[in-house]
Amino acid sequence: MGAVDDSLAAMDEADRGCLERVIALAREMAPDAVEGMSYGMPALKLDGKPLIGVVAAAKHLSIFPFSPAVVDAVAPDLEGYSLSKGTVRFTPDHPVPDDVVAEMVRLRMAEIRK
Repeated sequence: MGAVDDSLAAMDEADRGCLERVIALAREMAPDAVEGMSYGMPALKLDGKPLIGVVAAAKHLSIFPFSPAVVDAVAPDLEGYSLSKGTVRFTPDHPVPDDVVAEMVRLRMAEIRK
């Protein structure tokens, strides 16, 4: 296992399921991505650059696409979610829709490979 799988394995079931879904979608879209650490968090990396990271905090889950531009681009689709410069926060009861996760991954991949 790698940093992402190890981190997910240590989480409670509800959090793990939500974040596994995010990582599985990213892996499907970027099958050559590898597990690693970026900015101190478990992340998938593409061409040596962070693609997407996931973290479970005490009161929320987070997706980090490592790009404020990516968060800004999907913000209109995330009304009711907590957003910051490079983070989307959510809960197992209110997960980020798959199409929005896919768009974040697609946009970040385009940034990495431009």
